[in-house]
Amino acid sequence: MEEITIFLIAVSLAMDAFAVSISNGVSVRGFDTQQSAVQGLYFGGFQFLMPVVGWFLGSRVKTYIESVDHWIAFALLAVIGGNMIRESFREEEGGQTELTGRILLLQAIATSIDALAVGISFAILDVNIWMAAAIIGVVSFVMSFCGGMLGKGLGNFLQAKAEFAGGIVLVLIGIKILAEHLFFGG
Repeated sequence: MEEITIFLIAVSLAMDAFAVSISNGVSVRGFDTQQSAVQGLYFGGFQFLMPVVGWFLGSRVKTYIESVDHWIAFALLAVIGGNMIRESFREEEGGQTELTGRILLLQAIATSIDALAVGISFAILDVNIWMAAAIIGVVSFVMSFCGGMLGKGLGNFLQAKAEFAGGIVLVLIGIKILAEHLFFGG
């Protein structure tokens, strides 16, 4: 498989992480460059790891993963987004107080489940998994970092309803993932 094809796959896999990163930048109070880099490491790391895991699992579990990946991603994003929406109605000044490792871990898992299935298909196609996973991880890191910084700029602009908007975005991403798999066979 050509590097340009793997790069395009990497960009498509990173789109959900990019959107979640924007949401974090919008909704987390005091979001800064360091947090954007940490979030990029989580998303890039999981986008690297999941295709490798998928590749090692091979085609034996492909049907099982494809049948539930969208439900797992939807549930994780809906819970995180719903919590952000609920938190936005508290009396304190808007925005999450912090972006914890637990939140980043759940977000990274939710946005990288599709990469696991891609790794399985890479095993079937006999793709060099280390090169492919490296491209996917780096692209996801860069897009997540940039998304966080873009979200920070939007958050400064939106200030009052940033957390509510971020929660809505996460829930909508979860619904999109679910709808793609249920109605369009994605």
